[in-house]
Amino acid sequence: MNVEQMTARINALYHKSQAEGLTDAEKEEQKQLRSAYVANVRANLKGQLDNISIVEKDGSITDLGKKHGKGSK
Repeated sequence: MNVEQMTARINALYHKSQAEGLTDAEKEEQKQLRSAYVANVRANLKGQLDNISIVEKDGSITDLGKKHGKGSK
């Protein structure tokens, strides 16, 4: 399931919960979808932050991904 489909399903379950309520199975599906969505957002943000480089005042370049992220493992 891609992010757009996941978002659409999360929204559909939200609207259904407001209108008529959810079954236990739908509540569990909503919980799992929300967790997967948040994990996806975090992974995307981490990927973006790992690709940031800072040019220091002395002209050197600090790669934050190597300093704090993917390179320090």
